[in-house]
Amino acid sequence: MTEHLTIVSHPLVQHKLSIMRNKDTSTAGFRRLLREISLLLAYEVTRGLELTTTRIETPLGPMDAPILDGKKLALISILRAGNGLLDGILELIPAARVGFVGLYRDPETLQPVQYYYKVPAELEDRMVIVVDPMLATGNSSAAAIDLLKKSGARNIAFLCLLAAPEGVARMREAHPDVPIFTAALDEKLNDHGYIVPGLGDAGDRMFGTK
Repeated sequence: MTEHLTIVSHPLVQHKLSIMRNKDTSTAGFRRLLREISLLLAYEVTRGLELTTTRIETPLGPMDAPILDGKKLALISILRAGNGLLDGILELIPAARVGFVGLYRDPETLQPVQYYYKVPAELEDRMVIVVDPMLATGNSSAAAIDLLKKSGARNIAFLCLLAAPEGVARMREAHPDVPIFTAALDEKLNDHGYIVPGLGDAGDRMFGTK
């Protein structure tokens, strides 16, 4: 773990990730595990949220109780695979605002091409959590965060299931102020830009497409 990269080594996270990596895990199983693991990862990402207090009455008397401070969080999904992480995080933070960045990777250049962008207002006053299961080349993630910063976002974290060293390096270069939270740092990228050993294409495995 460095200041820029946090690997969530919790036993439940690692166990669920191993089942997801298995090529024989069904689409339904993969989807369920992704929801469960995203909730566990979200605990780590939100560990530093600021608190304030409010006066409440318990059944036994008054107290100054801690509650979250500031505006509602913003969850930003990098389409389409990022949507698989949203369900679990929204179970944990149901009041969060949600936005979407549509990027696809050009198969020749491996560079991101934007096709959709819709995000909550007042990003400058919110903690922004960007979600995408795979941090591979890092190009799409860096491009998405470029767009969010142009929209005013300042407090940004990136949450992914798997990361490759190349993607972490690319993000550190492009956005050194954005911490990365992941369940595992894998070995490398192959010639097609896929993470090895990885788990295949997260979107295909989640949605049952090829």
